[in-house]
Amino acid sequence: MRVILITGKGGVGKTSLAAATALEAARRGHRTFLLSADPAHNLGDALDRRVGAGTVSLAPGLWAREVAVLDELDRSWSEIHTFLRGLLRESANPLIADELLTFPGLEELVALRAIREVEATGEFDCCVVDCAPTGATLRMLRFPDALRLFMDHFFEMKRKGVRAIRPLLERLHADGMVPDESVFDAVERLVADVDAVRRILIDGTRTSARLVVNPARLVVAETRRTFAYLSLYGIATDAVLVNRVLPEAASHGFFARWAEREREELEAIEASFPLPRLAVPLHEHELRGQADLASLGERVYAGRDPAELFTRSRPIRLEKQAGRTRLEIDLPGASKEELELVELGHEIVVRVRDMSRIVALPESVAGRRVERARLEAGVLVIEFA
Repeated sequence: MRVILITGKGGVGKTSLAAATALEAARRGHRTFLLSADPAHNLGDALDRRVGAGTVSLAPGLWAREVAVLDELDRSWSEIHTFLRGLLRESANPLIADELLTFPGLEELVALRAIREVEATGEFDCCVVDCAPTGATLRMLRFPDALRLFMDHFFEMKRKGVRAIRPLLERLHADGMVPDESVFDAVERLVADVDAVRRILIDGTRTSARLVVNPARLVVAETRRTFAYLSLYGIATDAVLVNRVLPEAASHGFFARWAEREREELEAIEASFPLPRLAVPLHEHELRGQADLASLGERVYAGRDPAELFTRSRPIRLEKQAGRTRLEIDLPGASKEELELVELGHEIVVRVRDMSRIVALPESVAGRRVERARLEAGVLVIEFA
């Protein structure tokens, strides 16, 4: 199944373009699923119809749903949800207990699981994901690493500790304060689901991100960082959708100075993203409803199939050159002052600004000393002894 992640800074128009991409993919004959992973869902607003937690048919060959955190917990991980709800209701007003269950990171976890669920049906050729704004999307992509770290270092220790003290708690009638084995089993299933999604996301033969950017300085700067972070997490970006470009007529009169600044930003976008760039003009009215968005999809892709992989790349590569093994990570736009590298046995931690990624090393190089690391034209090259 082809997976297309549509992401960008909040307010750039990513939801409209995600819907337009899905509508155009369906029009071209792909069985398409449009998934909203944004906690502040506005997919229904863009389509001018209700889209909820249940799957709805939008058009021939196109289905959609919005990920609902509490519904997903009840449906997929009821053991975890029941345990957490019981804990909260001991100390919180029952009316707000469910709201408190939406703790940080839960939306991202559920969104990951939803992608896996769509693929598991075997019924779809393409899944278009309307991602949360970039900050939340990056948390979603970081979640598998964080979860793996928890499982490797804390999970079994916690499980054994609970087994040891449960008899005492049962005698004190306080056993409801610790999870039983079904909860631990549910956590293991959850981890397996998330790991399956991680494998989907880093598979560059079928998964890619598309960055939505407006020709405005702050938006371009954040999108550059997102481009680097996606590469750090092994996600290939295959195109940039440049949204709300002023028409040529705006280069005269009242908007002349604005148009001049926009031209500068368009040049910066061209220099920053060596990818196909699809321009989306600023429209005279707000685009709303399936007819508007279907027309937008046809115009944006201009005869190209949106399910096509526009650029083939591997952001993280392990190669041999002149008898030496080297790990290469694409980090477009990063500078060496922003980079930090830490060796941890079978893993390397790469930090770029405030984002970090644990890169697991294969057995052939695990434990070898890093002999040299350098940044060359936006690529971090790590050579092993």
